[in-house]
Amino acid sequence: MKTHSILRKRLLKLAGVDAGPSLLEQLRESEWSPRFEQLMRNRLIMGFFRYGPFDKQNRTTEQVLSNIEKRIKEYRKTGNDELLVDVANLAMKEFVVGKHPNKHFKSEDDGEHA
Repeated sequence: MKTHSILRKRLLKLAGVDAGPSLLEQLRESEWSPRFEQLMRNRLIMGFFRYGPFDKQNRTTEQVLSNIEKRIKEYRKTGNDELLVDVANLAMKEFVVGKHPNKHFKSEDDGEHA
């Protein structure tokens, strides 16, 4: 058995999670918010009618990141969850069509995570 598998088993046991065949289904239910996803989709659809398809909006990476920061700042003040939905949508748009000169995806198993 690989060290990774041993560590995973121990961590799951410590977390009180049943690692049986239904674990993946349990995690799909517990680690997602259908309501949040629906709110994101609703706003993306409305955004299409206001601004056109998001891949045609020509926002720079800096504009998108500035918008994200602005909404996070406003959320800290107001607690309005709509701002978090906006942040998620802006992050997704940057992920899909962003123009950052060093844009890449590198999954890392160590370090700081959300």
